[in-house]
Amino acid sequence: MSRPVLLLAGGSRGIGAATCRMAAARGYDVAINYKSNAQAAQSVADAVRAAGGKAVVIQGDMVSEETVVRVFDETTKALGPITHFVHSAGVGGKNSKLEAASAATLREVLNVNLYGGLLCAREAVRRMSTARGGKGGAIVLLSSIASLTGGANEYVFYAAAKGGIDALTNGLAREVAKEGIRVNAIRPGPSKTDIHEPGRLERITPLLPMGRPGEPEEIAEAILFLLSDAASYISGAVLNVSGAR
Repeated sequence: MSRPVLLLAGGSRGIGAATCRMAAARGYDVAINYKSNAQAAQSVADAVRAAGGKAVVIQGDMVSEETVVRVFDETTKALGPITHFVHSAGVGGKNSKLEAASAATLREVLNVNLYGGLLCAREAVRRMSTARGGKGGAIVLLSSIASLTGGANEYVFYAAAKGGIDALTNGLAREVAKEGIRVNAIRPGPSKTDIHEPGRLERITPLLPMGRPGEPEEIAEAILFLLSDAASYISGAVLNVSGAR
């Protein structure tokens, strides 16, 4: 019996890397997309293989339509039809009030987090939809608890981009519900990843309800649940994994 195939955009670090490793241990073959850190991506691939899964590492900046199509094509060629997709590529941008943010920061944050997510979700649907000859599948998008808190004084532009992911999840889930595809999202709270500017996590930790940030593996557990058949009647959900933040 063939193993399910997971493509993870932004799989070389943080939550994405933890999800790749966990997915392999639970029976998936995994395509690890990364933008620039080839060594980190290869380390994740080694962990996937050690857990018994097949792995392929694919470079690509997932804000280009041509690149997104290529990454999906290369995944299918190497591992077979994609059955599961996670969009974990993200940037927080230089933290500041909106009035102080540069146009370049606004553009990068919206491009990577929202525009890239839209492109990837569209391509996943084109591959998975039973209306297009696919066999269905599951998509999980990474939002952020910032979409609810607003990110005031730090990155309202990031919060706005993640609010767009929430809307994408809601609308797309309804579009493809009869095409064999489930679409859900996770809103992580502050977690131990390098998306934070230096010192930010230490500064905000005393303010967190649980008194600690999340571990990437804790977020990955929720992602794997939403990808799994155990969540077969869950679509259009945005799950807070934020330690009550």
